[in-house]
Amino acid sequence: MDIIVLLPVLFFSIVLHEFAHGYAAYRFGDDTAYILGRLTLNPLKHVDPVGTLAVPAFCYLTGLPMFGWAKPVPVSVRRLNSPRADMGKVAFAGPLTNLALAVLCVLLLKGLLMSASHFSASALRTGFYVLQYAITVNVLLAVFNLIPIPPLDGGRILSALLPAQAAYKYESFFGRYGMYIVIALILTGGVRYILMPAVTFVMGLFAKFLML
Repeated sequence: MDIIVLLPVLFFSIVLHEFAHGYAAYRFGDDTAYILGRLTLNPLKHVDPVGTLAVPAFCYLTGLPMFGWAKPVPVSVRRLNSPRADMGKVAFAGPLTNLALAVLCVLLLKGLLMSASHFSASALRTGFYVLQYAITVNVLLAVFNLIPIPPLDGGRILSALLPAQAAYKYESFFGRYGMYIVIALILTGGVRYILMPAVTFVMGLFAKFLML
């Protein structure tokens, strides 16, 4: 049951993440994603062989928390109204969407707990399982993408906040080595030590709310 439940939830979460980037870019003046047909929730338009297929499979087989990414939505920075500032906002739209999804699932789980007597035991187990996973995976996606290493969203956000000269040096270095660093963190399991403190903190807040 695990993989049958986990993959659709993961795919929906990462597709909505990329859609949020495209929609934010569209709102800030760049219609590149719209023109190329990427401003859509159709998952087939967003599948990335590595992030959508290989990484989730690796995580599942090795026992790592299952996460991944979709094919990045194209953004033409020069077409944004305020290129540097707006690019930071476009980058933040993805993790923010995942956090919003996690909050929505927490609220649904709270509602399920409050109305548990109206559901069968099997329906409750399934609902708890799906919602708990959806909360976890969206928190993981948000925190993972906020790591300040380009090409992750956190790198683009930090670049938008840095002075122009510092941003140029930062992007020059990580533009060359960033993806290798990210892959090395995943393959060695080092990403756990970056993710878990923030993930544990957020999940703890959600747990306190559910116990109210």
